[in-house]
Amino acid sequence: MQPAKPLFDYPKYWAECFGPSPFLPMSRDEMDQLGWDSCDIIIVTGDAYVDHPSFGMAVIGRTLEALGFRVGIIAQPDWHSKDDFMKLGRPNLFFGVAAGNMDSMINRYTADRKVRSDDAYTPGGEGGKRPDRASLVYSHRCREAYDDVPIVLGGIEASLRRIGHYDYWQDKVRKSILVDSGADILLYGNAERAIVEIATRLAFGDAIEQITDVRGTAFIRKDPAEGYYELDSTRVDRPGRVEKLISPYVNTQDTQACASTQAAADAESDTTVIVDLLPSSRIPRDKTVIRLPSYEKVRNDPVLYAHANRVLHLETNPGNARALVQKHGHQDVWINPPPIPLTTEEMDYVFDQPFARVPHPAYGDARIPAYEMIRFSVNIMRGCFGGCTFCSITEHEGRIIQNRSHDSIIREIEAMRDKVPGFTGVVSDLGGPTANMYRIACKSPEIEAACRKPSCVYPGICDNLNTDHSSLVGLYRKARELPGVKKVLIASGLRYDLAVESPEYVRELVTHHVGGYLKIAPEHTEEGPLSKMMKPGIGSYDRFKRMFEKFSREAGKEQYLIPYFIAAHPGTTDEDMLNLALWLKRNGFRADQVQAFYPSPMATATAMYHSGKNPLRKVTYKTEKVGAVKDPAQRRLHKAFLRYHDPNNWPLLREALKTMGRSDLIGPGKHQLIPAYQPKVDGYQSARRKNSTPPGSRKAGKPLLTQHTGLPPRSTKGSKPLAKGKGPQKGKATSRHRAS
Repeated sequence: MQPAKPLFDYPKYWAECFGPSPFLPMSRDEMDQLGWDSCDIIIVTGDAYVDHPSFGMAVIGRTLEALGFRVGIIAQPDWHSKDDFMKLGRPNLFFGVAAGNMDSMINRYTADRKVRSDDAYTPGGEGGKRPDRASLVYSHRCREAYDDVPIVLGGIEASLRRIGHYDYWQDKVRKSILVDSGADILLYGNAERAIVEIATRLAFGDAIEQITDVRGTAFIRKDPAEGYYELDSTRVDRPGRVEKLISPYVNTQDTQACASTQAAADAESDTTVIVDLLPSSRIPRDKTVIRLPSYEKVRNDPVLYAHANRVLHLETNPGNARALVQKHGHQDVWINPPPIPLTTEEMDYVFDQPFARVPHPAYGDARIPAYEMIRFSVNIMRGCFGGCTFCSITEHEGRIIQNRSHDSIIREIEAMRDKVPGFTGVVSDLGGPTANMYRIACKSPEIEAACRKPSCVYPGICDNLNTDHSSLVGLYRKARELPGVKKVLIASGLRYDLAVESPEYVRELVTHHVGGYLKIAPEHTEEGPLSKMMKPGIGSYDRFKRMFEKFSREAGKEQYLIPYFIAAHPGTTDEDMLNLALWLKRNGFRADQVQAFYPSPMATATAMYHSGKNPLRKVTYKTEKVGAVKDPAQRRLHKAFLRYHDPNNWPLLREALKTMGRSDLIGPGKHQLIPAYQPKVDGYQSARRKNSTPPGSRKAGKPLLTQHTGLPPRSTKGSKPLAKGKGPQKGKATSRHRAS
């Protein structure tokens, strides 16, 4: 993997003379105040504009501004006409279009396809301020406004829809979003490196059609690429298991090796498999493109869809990934290899830009819920090497961790302390996609560049992974020693199977950085669904729980773990959910809200859901069938098992237990799941009004389990965990938390 040109080494555009703006302008009046006659780049986004490094449009805008470009923002425009898209005038270089920090469909609809009433990224939390499939609609309106201006499509919605993808809301495979949007080029993943190169080349006179060699981009190609060797994807997906792929020590100079023979796959051995090289092994990887099955084929054949998904995930390591191409009708969608991860110096450069760290003044006093959640938090890293199949982080940010320096992080905490209104001395989070992956990486750059595994921690922690948490421990200590900082909390999700490798880290975390509750995500207890999620067994949770409780006692603190679980994930049976419910009851846990599996575009678990195949292994028409929980009644049942304590679910559970031949679990006994009686509705409602605990509720002193939403926790100011042996105090509500 060749080093990329540093972000800060690009020549500055002539408009650098204007200097940084207090906020990127959202109106012509603001442009006039800055002395601008036009914008060089206009970013159109589905989120409200918050000038904070947790918001994508702010990060991209400030990075471009640092290179001298005049950047305007059109946030949450009225999409019913082109008028709002013209309010800043014609951009000199391009429109940058993104749906926002979330996929617009996930933002708008629940896992049961019901319309959400709110939107955390909108002032006042008001729903309906962005269209469905916002990237498509915004791109079309930009084209209507100025048909000769290039459109650069980015953000997570575009990133996860860059090839033919299964769409949960229409229950069909849709074309690449690049085709449907009519955009000129698509940027996937963290886009600073790509957007800077594209902006610079356009500024120096290149046509957008000429920009076809930038990593982390996709574009439409109508003519064959000269000088490239085309490799059919069926030659890449040789028989074998993903976790049995090429040993990093084998032939690291040319890693076109794929999976092993079918016999090796059938053997299911735990040893590393040495594999045969493809005949094309002498072709340079940077001149090889893998031909995926066409959109028309994956649309009509779920097995080919799963195959294409598997190959795409094999080609995600920036050190050895090859270009991909997929035909859509008479044209090709060409996807260049992933971007080179940012260095620590580049990460510091991006995060050290002059962010105001508050919403744009145009919103007045309106509350933006997503901003309130991250207002006093600091992002310390990017990426995740967990590879969980239901998660989109790895597909978007990559599995190589990109870290900021201690100095940069401390500077941001100090800026937050000194500039952000309402700071009380509590840092709500020092984290990222996973709180404790900071500065954790492969022991060898050569091994890392050659590796083809989708996860560094499944089925177990890789021997080549350096699990040293000392730099993170040092960061925590520096942060809490800052003047004016009273408390530093860790609210991002924690990878507990990684944490137990460093008892010092767990002790530091538990002693100083837990605000009464710590959320972790075992997701399930049973091997069937866990193997489809690529999550560790429940034994890892038990090990971490023992350490957590030990260090909490030593610190003299009463603290609780909040484990989160997913219902209806591919590969989950009714029996699996029953066993999970029994585990919850044995451990005294009550799920206040639950999460049902949500098939997000391009995720491996989504391919399982759509195809009934397991892309973690060789995909054929005869191999393993993965059960997908699609029937609404079965989805309700799986969620009901997680909320076994809710009397409203007891009739459904009684019927299911009888059907499953488990009537023995109906009754008043300690080891039975639900009672045989049904409480009166009026009495139950009265009990809830009095905040008492109805029959079957959680044991006193045990924390609530709440929804796994991907958002930081709500404030717990003024609330305390329940004391052991005591129920909720009359008139006081217990606090609720959300996972990140």
